Amino acid sequence: MTPRPVLVVFVKAPVIGGAKTRLAKGIGKVEAWRRHRAMSAAVLRRLQDPRWETVITLSPDRALHRRFPNVWPDHLPRAVQDGGDLGARQARVFAHRAPVCVIGSDAPQITRADIASAFSGLKRHDAVIGPAEDGGYWLLALNGPAPDGLFDGMRWSHEETRSDMVRQLERHGLERVKRLRALRDVDEASDLQKA
Repeated sequence: MTPRPVLVVFVKAPVIGGAKTRLAKGIGKVEAWRRHRAMSAAVLRRLQDPRWETVITLSPDRALHRRFPNVWPDHLPRAVQDGGDLGARQARVFAHRAPVCVIGSDAPQITRADIASAFSGLKRHDAVIGPAEDGGYWLLALNGPAPDGLFDGMRWSHEETRSDMVRQLERHGLERVKRLRALRDVDEASDLQKA
């Protein structure tokens, strides 16, 4: 029997100054906090679906037992990201033997149809990637476990992050990669005007 697919949403605790620091430089800490709360809540609410299990993996670890009403739904399972760079944190998530899809809450346009397309794509592809307009990616889906070293040598938060990831996938024998639609991450104030 095929394990149930898992959607893992990487989120930072919605506390002032704890997330969206680049955005805060342009619009202030309080407004960035409001935007982060709104984006996280919308993504978590919109993407729950009986076809997959939705899990929040959060940072910092000490926020595991905190409640953030109207942002993190209490009924969703939670896990900690457990430190390291984004590659180390993703490697831990992709260690499971199941179809796993990882997203953040930075692309508020993500829909259930995008997630369904990613899981469907894993039936015929080795990996699925959602390209972000800034050169990164807003989604990565794999049939776990991921090969050892898949996330080594990645340039995170860089205009070549997606290209690095595609090269790493190919280098590890995951050559059939499905690409989803391009979305805009909201990382800086200018992204709000373009979204």
